[in-house]
Parts: sequence; C-alpha cells; structure tokens
Amino acid sequence: MSPALFGLAFAAMIGMMLMGVPIAVSMALVGIVGGIAAYGTPFMDSIAPVVWGVQNENLLTSIPLFVLLGELLLRSGIADRMYIALSAWLGRLPGGLLHTNIGSCALFAATSGSSVATAATVGTVALPSLRKRGYSMRASLGSLAAGGTLGILIPPSVNMIVYGSLTNNSIGKLFVAGIIPGLLLTGCFMLYIWISSVMSGTVKREEPVPLAERLRTLQFLVPPLVVFGIVMGSLYFGIATTTESAALGVIAALGFVAQSGKLSWEVLRTCFVSTARVSGMILLIITAAFILNLTISLTGVAESMTKWVAGLGLSATGLILALIVFYLVLGMFMDVLSMQVATIPITYPIAVALGVDPIWFGIFIVLMCELGLITPPVGMNLFVVHGIRPDKGGLEDAIWGALPYALIMIAFTILLLAVPGLATWLPGHM
Repeated sequence: MSPALFGLAFAAMIGMMLMGVPIAVSMALVGIVGGIAAYGTPFMDSIAPVVWGVQNENLLTSIPLFVLLGELLLRSGIADRMYIALSAWLGRLPGGLLHTNIGSCALFAATSGSSVATAATVGTVALPSLRKRGYSMRASLGSLAAGGTLGILIPPSVNMIVYGSLTNNSIGKLFVAGIIPGLLLTGCFMLYIWISSVMSGTVKREEPVPLAERLRTLQFLVPPLVVFGIVMGSLYFGIATTTESAALGVIAALGFVAQSGKLSWEVLRTCFVSTARVSGMILLIITAAFILNLTISLTGVAESMTKWVAGLGLSATGLILALIVFYLVLGMFMDVLSMQVATIPITYPIAVALGVDPIWFGIFIVLMCELGLITPPVGMNLFVVHGIRPDKGGLEDAIWGALPYALIMIAFTILLLAVPGLATWLPGHM
C-alpha cells in the first residue's frame, strides 16, 4: 500500500470518528476493508486469532484492575480528605489553593490512572471552595484542567498500558519512566502559579494553619501514598508483574475503604458497574486497533512509511518536532484514546527506525495526549471542569485558563527531547 493510499484510508478513519462513529467501529472497519481489498475474503480468517489473542492477553487484565482501584478511592471520600490535607500545607504559597489543585491532581493521579476522573474528582471538591474564597474562575478552571492531565503521565496510567500493549514494551518500565517527568511537570505547573500570582500584584494566600493541625491532616495522605508505594514498589523491585501489582493495589484500596466505613454492597456495585463500562470500552478499542495493525503489517504500510520518512532526510529530533505539531493539531479534534490507537502503529516503527528509545517515545506520546486534553475544541478536560463549575459561566474561561499550561507542556516536551535521561534513567536501573 502506497503512502498516498494509506493517507486516504487514515483520513477516512479520522472522518468517521469526527462524524460520531464509535472509535472501535471506525478502526475495525478501515482494517477489515483494507485487508479484504489487499487479500480478498480469506483475510477474514486471520482476524479471529488476533481477536482471541487480545482478549486472552494476561497483561490487559491490569486495565480493569487499575480502573477499579481509582473507582474505590473515588467513592470512599479519600479525595475530599486528601484535598483538605494538601490545602493545609500548600495554601500559604503565593497562589493559595491553586497549588492545592495541582498537588491534589498529582496525588490522585498516582492512584486513578485517568485524567478525566482526576479532573472531575478534584474539581468537584475544589471549585466550591475556590469560588467562595474569591479565586479567579479562569485560573481555577485552568489549573484543574491542566492538573487533571497528570492522570495519564503519573503512574499507574491506563494509557501507558495501551501504548505498551500496542508496541510490546514493558508496562513496568513505562510506569517507572513516567515518575520523574510527572513530578517535574507538576513542579513546573506550581512554579507558573507562583510566578503569575506574584506578577499579577494580587497574591492569593490562605490563612496559616497551626503546625499541630497540619501534622494531623497528614493521615489523610496515607491511603494514596501507600497504594502508590505498593503498586510502583512491587513493579520497580520485580516483586510483581503489572497485573499482580494492580491486584495488590486493589486489595490495599479495599482495606482503606473498609477503614473509612464506606465499604458496602452499594459502593461495590457502583464501582464494579463503572469499571465494567470503562474497561469494556477500552478493550474493544484495543481489539479494533489490533485488527488495524494486522492490516498495516500484512500490507507493509509501516515499512513503506518508514522508507518514505527516511527519504525525507529527517533526523530523530526533526521527526519528534514534526510529531509535536502533528499531535497538537490532531489533539484539537480527537480524544486521547483515539489518537493513541490510530497513530501509534504508524509513528512508533518510524521513530524506532530513526533510533528513538521506545520507552522515551511512550512518555512523549503520553505528553502529546495530555496536550490534547486541554486544547479546544475537543479538549475533554476543558469540558469536564466547565461542566462542574458552580457559576455556569462560559467555556472560554476554561480554555484561556488552560492555555499557559499547554505552552508549559510544549516547552517541557522540548526539555525532555534535550534531556532524554529524564524519562530513561529510572527505568534503566530497574
């Protein structure tokens, strides 16, 4: 298949997604039609083993487990208490509760693995307090939308599992690779809040909290930190596989939910139903992506595209810079999962052929997907925080509030390109 013909098929797939056709249907349809066009109806016989293999992949069992882990911590009220604790410690910084927004998002991201869940959970807790205390709604919404993006960078991350399954890379190494970039990006967001608050001339700070009270609130941070430590510690030291570490995290979360007195059949039912819905959607999309990958592999599209890009004389750095622009534009019209499954089968072989580290490339892809979450008109986190704002204002506040964070993320990506060790050093010591 020529690059021009593939480009037409890719455009058709994107077009179907934009028209509202389900992601899985769009991808599977393009894969099946392309396969039949190349090999005839016998191509259908090769699909069944692919679907069976995906659905029986042990690694993908970790997806519903990590989704359930986030649901348990969400329904138990741990997020509310976590916000109270962080506000006591971060509220005195220039910018006040805006720092608490970022810190709470980062900490909740370390257990939920979902950006939308992170933005929605912390936003629901934070926005009433922010409005009551006179914080700018634009700054508040922007910090929550941007903080929510940390959900897919700070491990555990469902999107890293999707990348690892599509590219056959170690999920454990991807999780560990996201720790340093995730913490640094959190620090960059908080530094921006500090600087912008001071430069605005109207520095917002919370009233000082007595040391005894602040120390008492530290108990509220124990559950998310313990769960994160169990999941990442078991992975880093090779004690457990990704799926096993997810199961250990769920067991720990169940213990904390029981301790909080929220463990009931109704809570469990809500968590299980929500987990089934989200996991079913993700696994169906992954299955469709593997069908498309089969067509791409059999028709030699990846090899053709690699040769074509190599013929352009692009270096690895040039390719990454071009991909930043590509994903920036794509993120304006597609959601995170769509971008991943539609583009990774093509961009990954090209990047690896030019010498890009596959683990580093995974972090890069996740950063680009994060960027898509806060770029209009289809920035999912923008709609999430706008939907829960208490004053029912316009969407433009969320868009303009998140814009500085989008620029920070682009600059951070370039920093990661200049210093790749930020993502590769820690997994290299596993």
